Amino acid sequence: MNATGPGGVDPYLSPIFRDADPDGAVLAVIGLGYVGLPLAVAFARKGRRVVGYDIDAARVQRIRAGSDETGEVAADELREALAGGLDPTADPEALRAARFILVCVPTPITTDRRPDLGPLLAACATVGPRLSPGSVVVFESTVYPGVTEDVCGPALARASGLEIGREVLLGYSPERINPGDRRHRVDTIVKVVAGQGQALTDALGRLYGALNGGLVHQAPSIRVAEAAKAIENAQRDINIAFVNEVALICERIGLSVHDVLEAARTKWNFLDFRPGLVGGHCIGVDPYYLSHLSQIIGHEPEVILAGRRLNDRMADDVADRIAFRYRAISGQAVRPRALVLGVTFKENVPDQRNSKVPQLAGRLLRHGFDVMVYDPHIDPAAFSAIHGLTAVSTDDLKVFVADVLVLAVAHREFRALDVETVVRMLSPHGLVADLPGLWRQTLICKRLEYWSL
Repeated sequence: MNATGPGGVDPYLSPIFRDADPDGAVLAVIGLGYVGLPLAVAFARKGRRVVGYDIDAARVQRIRAGSDETGEVAADELREALAGGLDPTADPEALRAARFILVCVPTPITTDRRPDLGPLLAACATVGPRLSPGSVVVFESTVYPGVTEDVCGPALARASGLEIGREVLLGYSPERINPGDRRHRVDTIVKVVAGQGQALTDALGRLYGALNGGLVHQAPSIRVAEAAKAIENAQRDINIAFVNEVALICERIGLSVHDVLEAARTKWNFLDFRPGLVGGHCIGVDPYYLSHLSQIIGHEPEVILAGRRLNDRMADDVADRIAFRYRAISGQAVRPRALVLGVTFKENVPDQRNSKVPQLAGRLLRHGFDVMVYDPHIDPAAFSAIHGLTAVSTDDLKVFVADVLVLAVAHREFRALDVETVVRMLSPHGLVADLPGLWRQTLICKRLEYWSL
């Protein structure tokens, strides 16, 4: 149940919170990335005053100039928000003006695949000293059940000197941002909300409901809301892992998994998932938060971790199959050249977080290929500096000829390629490896040596 104060009294009803009016209070959004900036802009476009805080001063300056390099907020929407109530800042003292603080910082994993709560605790250390009696702190970051109240609450108490649950209240409303998705936005999706006390939960429902026409689900507790978010992406990860395993089986017996899935989709209750490399800020990370909690309480999470293991190694399995297929058709002992098209974690976005394409490229290097990568949505020099791989520019692409052309990400630019362009990019005895199956029913697969899962 939602937390209540002594004697069962809802703490939000205390006179301390008289200024915590969800309809008119100043808001603060901590973290102006893929989640925080769209949220801050959405509130500001509704006429709310929003202090948008980020530790990256250069990022703040670009936002103030009307530019969002993530591509999640359109230029006209950002200009409207800036002309309204949005105040982007790298000065934490500006947070003192806010009554509702919405924390939207990343929750990554460590190198040994354990939850990394460092950014969350850093946010608490920044927010805490700027809180005052009657403040409400709402977390949107993905965590395992218990983190908001058992980890963040004490951290805020230490940093503020205030009593959590009496002088400062906590809430949770998990983000559901899908980068590059223009349909499922913060103003169209259902928001799950929960707070310490029913009155706060109701208030959060009004706060977020003002953005999306009241599309709000009130969870009975913060832990329920945290658990719901944790299982959303773990479920998707497991389903993709199953289809990836099916793809590897089909490839070994000479079947196209795309043909198999096309037939299976005709059944009314078939779950339509596609094979591929699983990266991004959520699906490849969130299951480890759930499995971590499971292990803490003494339950070994067999299904969750099995899916993660398979998806984590999928890039290696695909690279192995490409190398095997190329050697089988070429018989060449010289060092072949591979060109990988697309390095972001999904199509039509610049987001490279946890992309598995660098892993695939590295595996091809170990197979003896000279590897180049190309992606029209990234800065080639920055990518090369981070990953130690050679990224080519659009001009370089015009003269580059590969022995293996690997389509890794189905960007719109690659969808527009005609067969003659692809032929020019490939050596006479080269191989097209089409991971998403984008070209499987085009002239490209008919005129060239073609492989797909």
